[in-house]
Amino acid sequence: MPRSIDVTVAAVIERDERFLLVEERACGQVVFNQPAGHLEPDESLLEAVVRETLEETGYRFEPHHLVGIYLWKNEATGASFLRVTFTGAAAPPAGAPTLDDGIIAVHWLTRNQLLGMRHQLRSPMVLRSIDDYRAGLRYPLDCLQTLDAVAAEARLARS
Repeated sequence: MPRSIDVTVAAVIERDERFLLVEERACGQVVFNQPAGHLEPDESLLEAVVRETLEETGYRFEPHHLVGIYLWKNEATGASFLRVTFTGAAAPPAGAPTLDDGIIAVHWLTRNQLLGMRHQLRSPMVLRSIDDYRAGLRYPLDCLQTLDAVAAEARLARS
């Protein structure tokens, strides 16, 4: 049983009541997910969601708000995920983008379309974050802080 929790980021991007989703291969299945992925070492949450969106869709994402933070345990694998989900503006790729391995296609789908394919969603976090977005949940980005150990130590020394 895994003892760690995977930290991931995701982008909820809406245009004309459709949401940007990726069709991807994961664990031997074809699933749908927001542009999302793992936080890398020495990367902020904002840097991670911008990078993952670009790598998976070719869209240049500019986060404006935090939608939510979700903890989910995949009962089939025992893996746990802490997902930080953002929303913001996205500019389409200028040409045909080169997408990450495993990405089959990029789609703009309505919530109703996603409901009809809920068994193909990568996790329950996909629909939940869209529903939270549609309910108007938005938190300021400055509620997230990336602490630098040296700066934190200097701040403590001043107090």
